[in-house]
Amino acid sequence: MNHTPKPDDRSDNVEKLQNMVQNTIENIHEAEQSMKTASEEQQQQIRNKNERRRESIAAMGDEIKDEYHSQHE
Repeated sequence: MNHTPKPDDRSDNVEKLQNMVQNTIENIHEAEQSMKTASEEQQQQIRNKNERRRESIAAMGDEIKDEYHSQHE
């Protein structure tokens, strides 16, 4: 049985990260819409979660830049 690792193919990482950012943005919008019918406690939980999502988007943006630069050196 051959147990050699697969080569590290990072060629589509930028695209995958961009899709993750887009999905996260959509989740923020959906969560904000759900706040209309949420209790005050639920609204605070949504605000907290959306803040973490925005932080993730910023981190993914940095990662996209790094990946792009590493692919185009």
